[in-house]
Amino acid sequence: MREKPVILSCEEVARSRIFRVEQLQLRFSNGVERTYERLRGKAGGLGAVMIVAMFDDEHVLLIEEYCAGSDAYELSLPKGLIDPGEDALQAANRELQEEAGFAARSLEYITELSLSPGYMSQRINVVLARDLYPSRLAGDEPEVMRVDKVSLRNLLGLLEHPQFSEGRALAAMYVVRDLLQQRGEFQA
Repeated sequence: MREKPVILSCEEVARSRIFRVEQLQLRFSNGVERTYERLRGKAGGLGAVMIVAMFDDEHVLLIEEYCAGSDAYELSLPKGLIDPGEDALQAANRELQEEAGFAARSLEYITELSLSPGYMSQRINVVLARDLYPSRLAGDEPEVMRVDKVSLRNLLGLLEHPQFSEGRALAAMYVVRDLLQQRGEFQA
């Protein structure tokens, strides 16, 4: 195992209501010093969830939402922050109701994914939701999100969709598909 660099200093250089930008002065084990920047979530954040909601034995729900980063409407999995007093499964069921208009009778924690470890500390909990039923909760979304679905048999084809580009959503669907195949619950 390599020795981690020594953090010589850490300074907050920018802050918004949800992010902090920190500048790190690092010294590597070979003596080389470099400046790195990293994006941190707000202090005391409880994490986030991304929900792979199975509409049936083959199809996953996607939502269409406006994404400020790309300045476009994009398709992705429902997701959101974990609120105080919630665990990942409770947050997943709440976000699913707020964003897609469904709740799940069965929720299963699958894994945690890094978003971009080179410059972000945030990670997201992937939750599998099954046995869905209609249920809508009011959320913080400024508009009702359109709900679509994709077959786990055609994840590679999803990359051709002009509104789909989120790598972590694609990774989450591949992980769930492979897990369900290993358990004998899905045949590709």
